[in-house]
Amino acid sequence: MATLDRTSSATADHLLRFDRVQRTAHWLNALLFGALIVTAIPLYFGSLFGLVLPRHTVEQIHLYCGLVLPIPVVVSLLGQWGAQMRRDIRRVSFWTRDEVHWLRRLGRSPLRADKFNPGQKMNTIFVGASIVVMLGTGAILKWFQPFSISIREGATFVHDSLSFLLALVIVGHIIMALTHRDELRSMFLGTVSAQWAARVAPRWFAEQPHDPAP
Repeated sequence: MATLDRTSSATADHLLRFDRVQRTAHWLNALLFGALIVTAIPLYFGSLFGLVLPRHTVEQIHLYCGLVLPIPVVVSLLGQWGAQMRRDIRRVSFWTRDEVHWLRRLGRSPLRADKFNPGQKMNTIFVGASIVVMLGTGAILKWFQPFSISIREGATFVHDSLSFLLALVIVGHIIMALTHRDELRSMFLGTVSAQWAARVAPRWFAEQPHDPAP
């Protein structure tokens, strides 16, 4: 793994955590998720329709934001510019026994963490899977003619239930970000201090060359 991450050294005392492609994809998805949550509220609570925008306009915004939602992630995985994102996806997909044990113990067991801790990995997997499920169920709700009533009812239940759960996860994600300023700063600037990496992500830190980039 060390050879894969040699490009992640930014300076002698800062390490590149997220490159520009990853940060752009993250903030575009955050914007789209925000628009989906805001427009979902009047769609679920019909009495709120017309307070700001007409029903049809709200529905169209919700529809097109949902259709566009996977695009930033997909584009960030393609081509040469997606190398860092693909490496991080592999990191998220790989679990050690210690990480599984840490998750089962709800963080109460010792862990020599990688670039992402098990909670962050779980969050990434859940959000990624939710995007696919929400896109599929949303398509059934919009273009419902080919589907039976039972499938439509099931899609409605899954779409509504998962949207509430996603909203809770996103709120929790924002709270965690606000209470972990170094990680939040890395999503704006891209880098974290070497001291932070050695303390919070020692396994990832050990892979870094720790020398100034030429």
